[in-house]
Amino acid sequence: MPTPFDDDYELDLGTTYAMVQRIVEAGVSNGRGVIKMGSALGEGTMLRDTEWPALLRTAVRAADGKVPIMSAIHYKDTVRAIEDAKIAADLGAAAIQITPAIHNDPSQQDHYDYFYDISNAVDVGIMVYHTKWFNGGEIEVDTFLRMADIDNVVAIKWPGSAEDGSYEPMRKFTDRFNVIDNTASPVNCIRNGGHGYVQTVLDANPEHELKVWDLIQEGKLDEAEKLYDSVYDDIKEMYQLVSKRTGGQSLVFKALSVIVGHPLGPPRPPSKPLNDEEMEQLRGKVRSWGWEVKG
Repeated sequence: MPTPFDDDYELDLGTTYAMVQRIVEAGVSNGRGVIKMGSALGEGTMLRDTEWPALLRTAVRAADGKVPIMSAIHYKDTVRAIEDAKIAADLGAAAIQITPAIHNDPSQQDHYDYFYDISNAVDVGIMVYHTKWFNGGEIEVDTFLRMADIDNVVAIKWPGSAEDGSYEPMRKFTDRFNVIDNTASPVNCIRNGGHGYVQTVLDANPEHELKVWDLIQEGKLDEAEKLYDSVYDDIKEMYQLVSKRTGGQSLVFKALSVIVGHPLGPPRPPSKPLNDEEMEQLRGKVRSWGWEVKG
């Protein structure tokens, strides 16, 4: 989920509460989704250590046990990652997405020990965010296979793609972990033994994402892929356009939230919101999807 901010770039917890409630009321529930707070799209690396617990607490209260809430931990050493994991667990997170401690330039044994130690410190599910594109983020298949013996490591957020063949290594452990696609190619991941995917527009249109998921569950993969791509291809095109001017993972999604009538505030600087021309281009794409434009 994007993280709502007010016009002064401070947390907007009232909007956060309403956002989570709206998604739950749309049908996201236990067994039909997980809501993740404070991840990269949620500007999690920009949040103060006093902010992300408040964000997580608000989401857990709004969900009211109807859907699991996942929190995120970004690029910290073992000591601080354990501290954050304990806070997240105490606040009601059902699971935690954890990135490797890339700034420690970890070896493969360091990767294993990092997740082993965190798992031993908390009793919630852990999803390993495989950030292989960063120096220090690459985790080898053999290391993942060893992690299968770590009790609470239950999922891997996988950055493969069918085009370059990197779904092939994933097949070696799809029977041991819940593999969640992180390539905007969810159907390809499912075809190769994966189990789920990272949503794109759940906060803006939960019904769209749930329809994609239901088609996947029904085995209608070609239909699911067509529906998913009909929206995501345009999202990707907008990101390519906007990234020439400013960066940030939340930009297009926060602009989309304005257009559909559920504004979540601006991104935090140095990221900049979409300008008028970009907003009008995005409105045109939203209309082409058959969605109602409200803002």
